[in-house]
Amino acid sequence: MRTYRLKLDLQLFSQEKTEKATPKKRDESRKKGQVAKSTDLPGALILLFVSASFMMLGGYYKTKIVALFGSLFQDWLTMELTTENVMDLFLNLVWQSLLFLLPIFAIVMVIGVVGNIAQFGFLLTGEPLKMQLNKLNPIEGFKRIFSMRSMVEFLKSILKVCIIGILVFSAISQEWDRLLTLSMQPLESIFTFTAGLTLRLGIEIGAVLVVLAFLDFMYQKYEHEKSIKMSKQDIKDEYKKTEGDPLIKGRIRERQRKMALQRMMQDVPKADVIITNPTHFAIALKYDASKMEAPTILAKGMDHVALRIKEIAKEHGVITMENKPLARALYDRAEIGDVIPGDLFQAVAEVLAYVYKLKGRVK
Repeated sequence: MRTYRLKLDLQLFSQEKTEKATPKKRDESRKKGQVAKSTDLPGALILLFVSASFMMLGGYYKTKIVALFGSLFQDWLTMELTTENVMDLFLNLVWQSLLFLLPIFAIVMVIGVVGNIAQFGFLLTGEPLKMQLNKLNPIEGFKRIFSMRSMVEFLKSILKVCIIGILVFSAISQEWDRLLTLSMQPLESIFTFTAGLTLRLGIEIGAVLVVLAFLDFMYQKYEHEKSIKMSKQDIKDEYKKTEGDPLIKGRIRERQRKMALQRMMQDVPKADVIITNPTHFAIALKYDASKMEAPTILAKGMDHVALRIKEIAKEHGVITMENKPLARALYDRAEIGDVIPGDLFQAVAEVLAYVYKLKGRVK
């Protein structure tokens, strides 16, 4: 019973998502559009930069507003409307409005793109747009509504409203005396005061929202890392899918070794001589002057493989010679199918000459 509980505990522990996500897991999540991002950051940056643009491009905006309303009140209101000039009036108003809004549109587009690329890089994927039936599940919907993420989003919204309210209250309190006398001021002074107060609030609120959005991004990054964590079993399964099952690969390698060893043993009877250590190494050599430029190693092995090579050689009448330095050198410096190294030609030639002499032939 205790052993069963221990196995169950180990199984549950292996299922706990305690490990960092692998690069493959991160890449799959990214392709699905699951990245760490704050939806508030681009909006906060847009508010800040658009407000700042009114200060930097104030002269441009003033010129376009004067051109728009000046032509409207001075020229168009006193002219007789006809079918032809109504279209000219409309096109002129649209053109002047576009010229006025063009810098704002450009800032919104650039900051919107840069704000997202800065968070998760360049990403184009249609995965989030696919129809997912599980999103229609009311139970899952309630879980999302009352989840910890929803609670954090709610508290974040309350915090932003409170901060914006405090900033607006503070700005109005400082200008309260001037607000009371604003009705007695010229129209130009009213417009200047209102524009200045609006720009001031826009920059202050934008700066605060950027800070909150950056903190939100750090939180979203933490939540994303937590959501893509993997269990030890997940990592093992991924490894099996990418690299193959280690047990199966081990069996394949073992079978390949056995097949290679079997082929090597089949070539031992073709050898001219077996050079031994005498117990640790055995190298089978063959030389055919009509086909080979130098003696070739047909088989080699150490310990039990060397013993098997000598047994097969004995069964087929292949001569075995003991030469410890030569056997060790051939084993370390050449592989099966290779010709012998050049500096060993003399030693091998002496061995082969002796072997041929024993066989009663001369080469």
